[in-house]
Amino acid sequence: MSRKTVLITGISRGIGRACALAFAKEGYAVAGCCHTREDLLDTLSAELSARGVPSLLLQGDVQSSAFCTSLVAQTVERFGHLDILINNAGTALIRMLTETDDAQWESILSSNLSSAFYCSRAAIPYFLKNRDRQELPPHASYGTILNVSSVWGCSGASCEAAYSASKAGLNALTAALAKELAPSRIAVNALACGVIDTDMNRCFSAEERAALIEEIPANRFATPEEVAEALLLLSQMPSYLTGQVIRFDGGFL
Repeated sequence: MSRKTVLITGISRGIGRACALAFAKEGYAVAGCCHTREDLLDTLSAELSARGVPSLLLQGDVQSSAFCTSLVAQTVERFGHLDILINNAGTALIRMLTETDDAQWESILSSNLSSAFYCSRAAIPYFLKNRDRQELPPHASYGTILNVSSVWGCSGASCEAAYSASKAGLNALTAALAKELAPSRIAVNALACGVIDTDMNRCFSAEERAALIEEIPANRFATPEEVAEALLLLSQMPSYLTGQVIRFDGGFL
């Protein structure tokens, strides 16, 4: 019961996988899910096991409210409690708004925004129960929600209207939920990422990548490991840090 537990959606690769390894290194039990890549889940599970880290990795669709509820419940059943939820699962869509059909719009909103709502709603009752599990110092959180957002949720991006809208909604959810949960000492923050070197951004050609880098004052893409380090640091902050959307973009905006 003394080992803390983190639950990460979209855990099989990219930022999610980097978070799993970063939190495992700090001694956390790791739970998580991915939609389709069961082979990558098996690989990550073996790697965590080799490090002596207990894990629960499930395949499922975070667009389903029922799956998100089950995911959180199974995590608590397996480890006894939940301390941190990282809403990382999501997808992108590069397309003009007039060429975006209803199904694409609904899928982006469901993947990037509704999933965070479903998982957070399921996790909050267990965070509240942590108050009965142990008394913590006044600055400590009884639960932490970290939302992986995007700078396009802050400024909007041409040809990414659906994605931008979903991340803007996630930023607003972060701010509103933080106010709701602050009296219970549950912190809610978002990391608004710039260009991260993940599979999602490998759709760009070499020329497009070079043009993007020219726009970034830091002169490079960030790595998933850097995002994971930032999220780990955020999880360790006093509960007074809440409701923040922190840009992690190399000075891009």
